[in-house]
Parts: sequence; C-alpha cells; structure tokens
Amino acid sequence: MSARTGILLVVSGPSGSGKTTLCRQLADSGEVRYSISCTTRPPRPGEENGKDYHFLSREDFQQRLDAGDFLEHALVHGNLYGSLKSEVISHLQAGTDVVMDIDIQGADQVRGCEDSDIQRAFVDLFVMPPSEAELYQRLSGRGTDSAETIALRMTNALEEMQHWRRYTYRLLSSTREQDRADFHALLAAERLRVSRISQS
Repeated sequence: MSARTGILLVVSGPSGSGKTTLCRQLADSGEVRYSISCTTRPPRPGEENGKDYHFLSREDFQQRLDAGDFLEHALVHGNLYGSLKSEVISHLQAGTDVVMDIDIQGADQVRGCEDSDIQRAFVDLFVMPPSEAELYQRLSGRGTDSAETIALRMTNALEEMQHWRRYTYRLLSSTREQDRADFHALLAAERLRVSRISQS
C-alpha cells in the first residue's frame, strides 16, 4: 500500500457563510487537523486561546512575522490574522489533511506559496451564502454585534463574494446537512488523486 501526502484544504467565504462551522465539524470528527490562526483581535465571549485562535499582541504578531513564521497573513477589520507554518507543513508531510479557514487575501498568499509541499497539497473552496437576505439573517442572529458592525460585515461580505471565481471549488450553502455532505464529498474525491500518492 502506498501512503499519500496530506491535503491542504483552504476554505474562504464571507462571515456568516457557515465556513467555520464546516471546518470545525470536519476537524472535530478527527478526519483533518484544523489550522488555528493567530489574531490580534480580542477574544469574543466563549472563545478560548489555543482552541479558537492564538490571541497575540501586535508586538508578538509582528515579531513572528519578521521571523518568517507565517504561511499567510492579512489585515482584516483593523486586526491582523495569520497562519503559522508550524500548524501546516509538518502535518502535510506526515500524510495528515489540514483545513484552513482564511479570507481571500490569505488564500491568495497560500495559493502563491512556492513551497513544494504546499503546492502539491493545495485545494481551495469558496463557501457562498444562499442569498443576501439569508446572510443578513445569519449575521444579525448572532446577537453579539452592533447594528454598525453588522452593516460593515455585510458590506465586506458582499465585496468578498465577488472573488469566488478565484477558487477551484464553490459550495453554495444550503442546509447544514447538505453542506456537510458536499464538503465531505470534496475531501473524499481529493484523497483519491494519484498525484498525492507518495513516490517512495
């Protein structure tokens, strides 16, 4: 039996599209490793350091950035976000699939990465909400953001949705069950790629 290298499944989509839930469910099932991003924004109620994000000060983030520790990084809503190389590359080499929940800026950086392990592993998916009305309902239904914040997120989401054609795959959100089935089907198909079979 030939072993295969890991898949790097990069998932983007506007806030409220359901992408984070999909990524977390896949990771919680034990099928993939979830790449935990770093951020300089403060934790939201219920979020835990090291589980939801690595919460860093701007100084710590900048030091890691200067040291070349990040696979990608971006400024989003006035806060810095980034994915550590240590959260990704070693797992791919060991044949473990990794899912990354990142924005379009970060996805562009990973897509352009020249590391051979990243290039071979890379798969990208854009998750679209079913409609603008449903997106607004999802964003306002959280109950944690002000009307101004929701309006800003809607504006940013609509702009972000213009870039879905950059991605290889698009998932138009439906029910949670259907989204989960489609998400799993994509991963199952990518695991069958001959190019992922180790040569040794």
